[in-house]
Amino acid sequence: MQGIYTKAVHAGEEPDPTSGALSTPIYQTNAYLFPTPEEGARRIAAEGEGWVYTRWGNPTVAALERKIATLEGGEAALAASSGMGAISTALLTLAAGGDHIVAPHTVYGGTHHLMASELPKMGIETTFVDATDPENVEEAVRENTRILYIETPGNPNLDIVDIAAMVEIAKEHGLHTVADNTFATPILQNPLALGVDVVVHSATKYLGGHGDAVAGVIVGSEDFIKKARSTVLRHFGASLGPFEAWLILRGMQTLPLRVERHSTNALAVAQFLEGHPKVERVFYPGLPSHPQHALAKRQMRSFGGMLSFEVRSGIKAGEEVMRRVRLCTLAVSLGDVRTLISHPASMTHAPNIVPREERRAAGIGDGLIRLSVGLEDPSDIIADLDQALLGI
Repeated sequence: MQGIYTKAVHAGEEPDPTSGALSTPIYQTNAYLFPTPEEGARRIAAEGEGWVYTRWGNPTVAALERKIATLEGGEAALAASSGMGAISTALLTLAAGGDHIVAPHTVYGGTHHLMASELPKMGIETTFVDATDPENVEEAVRENTRILYIETPGNPNLDIVDIAAMVEIAKEHGLHTVADNTFATPILQNPLALGVDVVVHSATKYLGGHGDAVAGVIVGSEDFIKKARSTVLRHFGASLGPFEAWLILRGMQTLPLRVERHSTNALAVAQFLEGHPKVERVFYPGLPSHPQHALAKRQMRSFGGMLSFEVRSGIKAGEEVMRRVRLCTLAVSLGDVRTLISHPASMTHAPNIVPREERRAAGIGDGLIRLSVGLEDPSDIIADLDQALLGI
């Protein structure tokens, strides 16, 4: 069995048989030659091997799919044009009008909006609960529930959901489980190994890692991925382009190294913030003060590069911190080599995305600051945050 570093470098990729190129070629084409009309008909009917049209599949994209499937321990994978493309494709493959989803109330703002505002137009309802308590999830299950959705660690306040407990509930009620593993990455956590059916990622984040590509991936069984590809992806069209796939492939080769550094840096920053007089509270699963620290230790290998913290004096003080930082970059993404800082209440979880009452009920306060800790020297990140905090 190969180790995770070896898999990140080699999985899914082979030297090009034509040229011997070690880097997977970018197959920048939209269509492919059919050797005969009969073969073209077979491929379009999904009855034979071979490429048809890049919206349905592409050799560069396929290499990415093989790599992420290997890292997550899944049978197959499907790449999409964004993280939301991956999430919507997975959910629409599993649910139809009249169905119901149970999800944590602490999820990415775009996911919340999809479930609360867009899926209901298709007759698919969602109940949001505090999923840190499995009893809340159990109580929310209905006769028409089809999906138990998990995001752990949760965005933006790093709630940890007990994956094994969620799988047990899902099996008891015959539900499909879908887990967003973006924050943890397959380096720190493998939900499929704990019994989850489908894993989704915003590959824009840690998988790509360099802030230069937008993509999403889905990992699951071969049957599920085949269905998702031939139905929702093919007809809704959230397909990934070959150049973006190549960028994500390039980034994934260093994923274990980067995640290791993100995690050690984040722990150092979290420990600093927890002792700072201007900070009210720090949310990081690697701190013993985190309410699910023991659970995080049990189901994660380390604790990742994401943290949140509340500053004393509320929203105005939080805004002032973001104005004063110099090294940290004010931006809404995460998983970049740079340290990124954002204000969820006015950005990722703004009222037009997540209603204020629902945001507050989820524990996302007005003054919460989210930090995606980058790969800089931790002392420099800490110095920047210190000078910003002392200035408020």
